[in-house]
Formats: sequence, C-alpha cells, structure tokens
Amino acid sequence: MNYILFDGPSRNNLLPFTYTRPVADIRIGILTIREKWEAYLEFTTTTVTEEYLSNKYPMVEMEENIMINASFLPNLELVEMVKSLEANQAIFKNEDVIAFYTKNTQEKIDLNSYDAIEYNDHVLKIEHTWDIFSKNGEAIQEDFDLLTKGRQSQPIPEMTVAFNRTEIFIEEGAKLPLCSLNAENGPIYIGKNAEIMEGSMIRGPFALCEGATVKMSAKIYGPTTVGPYSKVGGEVTNSVIFGYSNKGHDGYLGNSVLGEWCNLGADTNNSNLKNNYAEVKLWDYQTESFARTGLQFCGLMMGDHSKCGINTMFNTGTVVGVSANIFGSGFPRNFVPSFSWGGSNGFTTFLTKKAFEVAKVVMSRREIEFSEQDAAILEHVFEETKRFRRD
Repeated sequence: MNYILFDGPSRNNLLPFTYTRPVADIRIGILTIREKWEAYLEFTTTTVTEEYLSNKYPMVEMEENIMINASFLPNLELVEMVKSLEANQAIFKNEDVIAFYTKNTQEKIDLNSYDAIEYNDHVLKIEHTWDIFSKNGEAIQEDFDLLTKGRQSQPIPEMTVAFNRTEIFIEEGAKLPLCSLNAENGPIYIGKNAEIMEGSMIRGPFALCEGATVKMSAKIYGPTTVGPYSKVGGEVTNSVIFGYSNKGHDGYLGNSVLGEWCNLGADTNNSNLKNNYAEVKLWDYQTESFARTGLQFCGLMMGDHSKCGINTMFNTGTVVGVSANIFGSGFPRNFVPSFSWGGSNGFTTFLTKKAFEVAKVVMSRREIEFSEQDAAILEHVFEETKRFRRD
C-alpha cells in the first residue's frame, strides 16, 4: 500500500510554519509528524500540499493509496485501523477525516459516499500553532515510548546527576558531563551526537534531537524540544525549536515555537504572560486579525529564516513571519510580517536578494545548500505576504 500525507483544513491555521513546509513536516515531540507515521507504518510517505511546495515535497501516487490527514498524530491503534482500510472506506474522528482509501483512477473523492469508520479513542491533533507547544509533553512521551521500546540507553555519565533514570534515554555519541537531568515529570531523550554542556539543568519532558547542543549552565523546563543541530542557552520553558536554529545565549524563551534557520540574538527575551493575566490573542492569517487562543501563557511564534538582534524584546503572543530581521530597542508589534526589516520604530521590506544572501551563508555553515527549490518557495512566500507589509 502507498501512503500519502495531506495538509488538510488546518494548514492555514499553522502559518507561518506551513509557509515553508507541509503540515507533515512540523516537529512536535521528538519527531516530525511524517517521521512518526513512517516509523509506525514502516513505510515511506509522500505529500499532497500547496502547489508551490510540491517540487520540494512531491506526491507519488500508485494504483492503490491511503490518504492520511497530517494534522493527526499516529498511535498504535489508529495505525492498525489505517493499515486495514479497504476500498470505499474512510476513518473519521467526529466530522474530521483521518484517512481514506483511494485509487489513482478516481477523478473525484466524495467522502460522503464512503463507508465511515469512527475512531472513538484519544488522538493528538495539531490544529493551531499553539498546539505545537501546548501538546508537546504528550507527544514527547509517545515518541519516547516508540523510539526506546526494546532498546537500551547509553550509560548516564558518572558525574551527571539523574532523577528517575528509567525515563532517561541517551543515544550513541551524546555527551552530557556534569549536568542535572530530572525525569520525574516526564521523559528525557538525548539524541545521537547531541551535547549538554556542564552545569545545565534539564527537567523533562525534554527532547534534544540529533546533533543539537545545550550551552553551559542553561535552565530548561519541559515540555521542551530542541530540534536537530539547534543550539540553546539561557532559560527555556515549554517551547519547540524545529531544527538548525539558535537561541545560544542568555535570555528567556517560553511557550514558544521557532521554525528552522532562526537565530535569537544574545539576551533576547519574550513575554509569555500578559500583565493583567488575560487570555492571549495571536495573529490569525486566515481572518487577518488577532484570534483568541484560550491560553494564559503564550509567547513567540517565529517562522523559518527569521532573526533578531541582541536585547530584542517580544511581547506576549507575538507572531513573526518568514525571513524577518528584527532589531533595535523597544517592543516590535505583535505581528511582524514575512520579509520585514526593522523594529519598534517601523519596518521596511527585506528584499529577497538580500534575504537569500543571508540564507546561503547560514545554511552553508551547516554544510547544507540553499537550493533553487528553497529560493522558489521563499519567492512565493514573499509575493503571497506582500499585503501584510507596510513600507
């Protein structure tokens, strides 16, 4: 059987992160949603996504296919139901389709004509940007169980302090001398060749993915994920960093999500709680207004390739788009459009020519090429987000 992940109706609610990737490639827990499905299915997947993303994330259709809504995270029972799907069958959770069977000869899909199979048990679903951090603890636990089942951890170093050792798993090549690991409130996963430097204090649930680094004397509260080849320092709580991003210095990051290739300058801080303790509202790209989150704690949402200078301050519930460059004193506004250059005194447009020069240098430092596909995606995002910028 061929498995295809599709974006589904939540895609626009997950901007700015889905400007540059399908829903399936959002990281939550230890793995991306795609990596989770492929681990359970033991099969590679392809993607139905926006046309401008399809060159980088193509769909491969075969004679028989199962389409899976990438907003739903897999679990063992759900995966067994998906594997068992037959012609003219679809799995639903309430009114939302989770998966359905299709043939490449079908020109139109009318799910109302399908035999509906209701999934009644609990399943994680990512519908909004803030779900990425607010549901991250449960996702870390599920991934931890999946990745460590039947395996033995590398030994915890003798001089490292560890609480609830059975919930700590260390992959080959990881270094963690003279640090503190407390897994009493959730598991701690240390990926291959990752490093936790001396004096750091970690509380689970926590995931440090392959090649990532925690800088000296960092304080990290769970549930937090540091994606592959990212660096973190200072104080972090309940945040998700997708990968290849840096918060390498002192400063606070809380209840936040950073995309890939982001960089926070030294002593950058974000607020995650309003002074009046009121509900936080976040910019909604669909309604082009600020939407209620139902959350009292909500910090920074920053899209791929965005950066900020030293001593930057972000207000509660700030959304930063793709390839923005923020600097200067004072608080920038709560919504910073993609390809913006400036700060609290105002913004100009960060032209793609200059943005691409930065991206090439940043990515080459990690020995990754800034490809023509990457450039085409960012060009599209630049054009699509023009209406939000005011020069």
